[in-house]
Amino acid sequence: MTGTTRTVRVAVSQHEPAWLNLGEAVEKTCAIIKEASEEGAKLVAFPELWIPVAWSRPVDFDLGIKYVQNSLGVGSSEFAVIQAAAAEHEIAVSLGFSERDGESVYISQAMISAAGALTTKRRKMKPTHMERTIFGDATGGECLAPIADIPEVGKAGNLSCWEHIQPLLKFYTFSQGEQIHVAAWPPLDPFMEGSPGFYSMSDEGCLTSSRMYAIESQAFVLHCGCLLTKPGLELMGTAGSPLMGTTAVGRSAVIGPDGRILATTKTSNEELLVAELDLSLITKAKTFADAAGHYSRPDMLWLGADPSLRPVVRTVGERS
Repeated sequence: MTGTTRTVRVAVSQHEPAWLNLGEAVEKTCAIIKEASEEGAKLVAFPELWIPVAWSRPVDFDLGIKYVQNSLGVGSSEFAVIQAAAAEHEIAVSLGFSERDGESVYISQAMISAAGALTTKRRKMKPTHMERTIFGDATGGECLAPIADIPEVGKAGNLSCWEHIQPLLKFYTFSQGEQIHVAAWPPLDPFMEGSPGFYSMSDEGCLTSSRMYAIESQAFVLHCGCLLTKPGLELMGTAGSPLMGTTAVGRSAVIGPDGRILATTKTSNEELLVAELDLSLITKAKTFADAAGHYSRPDMLWLGADPSLRPVVRTVGERS
């Protein structure tokens, strides 16, 4: 048999969010979608909470009001504008955003097809540390969304931030045959010796987590970061804190199925990273070890998952 090679052109954003301004955020998102399409990409990926921006605050009622008001509702007119941009420019979009559902918000990711359809939408399993001051948890049906099979792209999934240290969630995701994984991250501080923060939450540490995901899944990983500038620090009031405490450059990257970095941003400015993915490299990596295939032992170890929804009001039985 003759082997075939199929390539996919993708784009990874490394831009500064439109701080707590939903209208400007939608406009900037559509501009990046257009730029990615003009570069020939079939998929463009955005970081965690790209709209309206990542949250790393203790309780702050005043800022919380503004944050919720500038979060993005699925089915809203603003969400429809982003869907229309995807359709107009014929490109799939992996969008990270604060999802407004009534007066509650959730850390969410949506996969929008090149036809503008909402293919999948998932919520982060559990907000990390100070994120819990404002974001809610996901139920199984909201978190364990199936990966998307996108025409001209392939099987694509996504996780947010420290979901990449959750072994069971990672296995659930890549066991579905994921070929391209979007690893969405917030603004990340550079690691500094003597810092009170964690190396694991630095830009270098989180890039390591994304590389490990690629090695474990044998999938391409689109590592999405974003810029954090002094105006952003002042607006969010995080200057000097262990997280989002300094300016950040993003360090977005494209990672191969064996964990090597194939492309990375080269400046500290806003930049769209574009790369060509040779999907035959997935097959090459999996011939060595396929963690959800021939290198697994389901007779000894297996994963149980409950992907059902858990609404706050459930009808148990009908009244006679």
